[in-house]
Amino acid sequence: MINYIKESFEELKSHVTWTPWAEGQRLTVLVAVFSIVFSLAIWGVDTVFSRVIKEYFNLIN
Repeated sequence: MINYIKESFEELKSHVTWTPWAEGQRLTVLVAVFSIVFSLAIWGVDTVFSRVIKEYFNLIN
């Protein structure tokens, strides 16, 4: 088990191509922005549907 962990770390250090730091930061910001935009869009749709359903049930009563 210990040998597996050592070999795994060696593989990560010497054989994996890592994204450059600047590109990693840029992509992180991009993901954060899209996550915020997407969550705001879902919140907006949820609010609209909630009001539509509320009005529908008010009409039924």
